[in-house]
Amino acid sequence: MAIATSGKDVLAKFYDEGAYRELYAQGQSAVVAAFGSANGTPAYAVCQTGAAMSAKDAAKVVKTLQLAAETGNPVVTFYQSAGVKLEEGLDALAGTAEVADAVAKISGVVPQIAVVTGLCGASNALAAANADLCIMSREAQLFLTAPFTSAAAGDKKEGAGSADFAAKAGVAAIVVDNAEEAAAKAAELVGLLPANNLAGPAVFEPAAPAGSYQLAKYKAEDAVKSLADADSVLPLYEGCGSRVYTALATVGGNVAGIAATEDAALCRESVSKMARFVRLCDAFSIPVVTVVNTEGFAATSTGDEAGGLREAARLSGTYGDATTALVNVITGKAYGAACAAMAHADLTIAVEGCTISPLDPKAVVTVLYKEELEQGNNIAGDTAKKAAQYAAEHCSAAAAVAAGLADFAVPAAEARAALVSALDMLSTKRTQRLPKKHGNMAL
Repeated sequence: MAIATSGKDVLAKFYDEGAYRELYAQGQSAVVAAFGSANGTPAYAVCQTGAAMSAKDAAKVVKTLQLAAETGNPVVTFYQSAGVKLEEGLDALAGTAEVADAVAKISGVVPQIAVVTGLCGASNALAAANADLCIMSREAQLFLTAPFTSAAAGDKKEGAGSADFAAKAGVAAIVVDNAEEAAAKAAELVGLLPANNLAGPAVFEPAAPAGSYQLAKYKAEDAVKSLADADSVLPLYEGCGSRVYTALATVGGNVAGIAATEDAALCRESVSKMARFVRLCDAFSIPVVTVVNTEGFAATSTGDEAGGLREAARLSGTYGDATTALVNVITGKAYGAACAAMAHADLTIAVEGCTISPLDPKAVVTVLYKEELEQGNNIAGDTAKKAAQYAAEHCSAAAAVAAGLADFAVPAAEARAALVSALDMLSTKRTQRLPKKHGNMAL
């Protein structure tokens, strides 16, 4: 779908039955502002038409963002612009600065969704990347520095500016084929997210999950689908951090954010993605369900040098700082520092068959039973047997409950029912923080 120069075609695709009221109409403009109902939810929208933006256009964007915050409704911005009117000089620059300021000020007040349907660069790209979620069409381009400019300077990257490039960088949360699909995804998100930071999560008709949980054939995506209502899972950030699966979904009819680890060590990109997702959910009091099955953080000095420790600290700080309802479902391995980073939960469900340990049980027994193992004739075999025995006695779901690390120990078949009950118990959670300006976690 091509966006008309008026911007009205894409708005008609976003709003229910194509109906909306245009705001601040002022003849020819590079921006169309509107209000209407999207997926049954009142929402504001700003749609760029592709023309260069003037200072007046920027002022219209700012007014719409401020009105959205004052009335407590989400705002969706459709990005397709040739940039600013250079003939306006510093007035144009001041306008882009005011837009950036408005985007930052209402962050966490109402949901902001960026939909990149065409050319989006420089200051527009900053605003799009600062939204709560960014949807991008494969027909579009998103960049801070134009790819041809970088290429001319000898820094040519295959696919630079593309949707897949933005997804791999963790900027685009959802990638679709065209602008029409992007508008539909934006409407879907508006229906899932709370209207503002004081509103409760949306509620839908509950449905049985599409699959059943299987530890022997564990995959994070399948684990999520065994807990969530059928056909309710909306994956986010699939293009980056492949060792964590993040999605919005409904569980027993209630919207929740679900972050599930793969059965592998967590790389730096996956940890960063997880922290970003949890922070989004916390901003709008969306309950967070963390499905844990990981052997820990990736143990590499290269990863630490690249910022792995900082990202791990960020994850731990994000969970510790969150005030939304937090439920952990430990389905497999939960080892060491990674388990500790995600341990800040209101309720923890340990699925029978899981292993919760400060280290891999094999590593534990090599320390605790070093002399005994060295005296044997088959160190590898004896270590494996000792590790299995240690895991069964000290690392089981029941042991976790006894130690206070878990609140429920349930069979796999009852994991969803326990999760629904946990979310129901926490639906009235209220938390007051100690007075402070803001935290200073490792961003």
